[in-house]
Formats: sequence, structure tokens, C-alpha cells
Amino acid sequence: MMTAKQVFYKGHVQGVGFRYSTKRIASGFDVTGWVKNLPDGRVHLMAQAFEADELDAFLEDIQQSSLASHIKEREMKVVPAETGLRGFSIVSD
Repeated sequence: MMTAKQVFYKGHVQGVGFRYSTKRIASGFDVTGWVKNLPDGRVHLMAQAFEADELDAFLEDIQQSSLASHIKEREMKVVPAETGLRGFSIVSD
């Protein structure tokens, strides 16, 4: 069964390569999902994995990366998994 989480990042998270760095980090994990900028300046991430530990490790890696200095707040919640997701992508605005 898939575990999925939705995360909203707030801070100076747009215009700093946040989405691209997140996609690069995702390539090291067995996760699927997407990341996109929101009009209000936040970044919205949706990620899922068959192993909850794998998903948590991916999200922790984001927090420990160079992106951490740009993140002021992180709001996370468990959500239903999305069907048909392949890979990890950047969703254009």
C-alpha cells in the first residue's frame, strides 16, 4: 500500500532552484510525485512511496539539503495516494 504526503513549503522557496533540487533529491529515492510553485509564493510537493520510511527519508533529505536555509515553514499532511504517477516531476505553473 502506498503512503503519500502533501507538503507546503513557505519562505524564500521560489526562484532559488527549489523544484529542480527537489527533483534531483527524489532521484535517489524510490518515490513518485511532483512539485510546483504556487501563486502565493509557496511550493507544493506531493510525494508517495510503497515504504513509509523511504518517503520520510526523502522528505528529511530535503530538510537537510541546501534548501533548508530557504524554508521558513513546512506544513505536511498524509493524503490519499494518486494513481498513475510515474517518476517525480516538476509541474509548470
